Amino acid sequence: MTDALRIVVVAPDLAVADPGDEYAVQQAARSRMLRIGLLENNYNLVASIPADTFLAERLAQLQPDLIIVDTQSAARDALEHVVLATRNARRPIVMFTDDADTTGVRDAVAAGVSAYVVAGLAPQRIRPILDVAMARFAHEQALRAELADAKTELQDRKTIDRAKGLLMQRQGLSEQAAYEKLRKTAMDKGLRLGEVARRMLDMAELLG
Repeated sequence: MTDALRIVVVAPDLAVADPGDEYAVQQAARSRMLRIGLLENNYNLVASIPADTFLAERLAQLQPDLIIVDTQSAARDALEHVVLATRNARRPIVMFTDDADTTGVRDAVAAGVSAYVVAGLAPQRIRPILDVAMARFAHEQALRAELADAKTELQDRKTIDRAKGLLMQRQGLSEQAAYEKLRKTAMDKGLRLGEVARRMLDMAELLG
């Protein structure tokens, strides 16, 4: 299943402007190792793109299953670009860096990074790292969905109680009769009970 993962790498251009810049040469070599490791593990590396103002549009077009941020100590802003670009379409994000300074790990995880790896580019490490990132992302998404459902349920209860109160006041119904009337309307219209209550309140507010 993981072999089919569509992966996009967000990283600077591999081209080195100055061959005498030893640090730039090392960074380019490290980035090449990452790409080679992905290919050796049979991942579908669909693109390598820069973290620029067009990142959100490119990710929307490519629709990756997972995003890898390949960065160095001087390019942490790449992560910020990726987080902003995926805030409306969340995806697992794995950050590979050679920066041993871990002070930013907590912020990175809070921003949505599923795995933060320092100098961990050995090909045999890539698959377990990405597997863990995918599993963690799926778990977090499930928790988010549960929280959203709980908030919706709580809001629906409040809305239903208000709608029942309105029916009791205006039609002289008992609480049970008001509830049954809402429930029957929901069943007849094929809507959630909370939605029926919300529409009824909106209409009552409109009519005054």
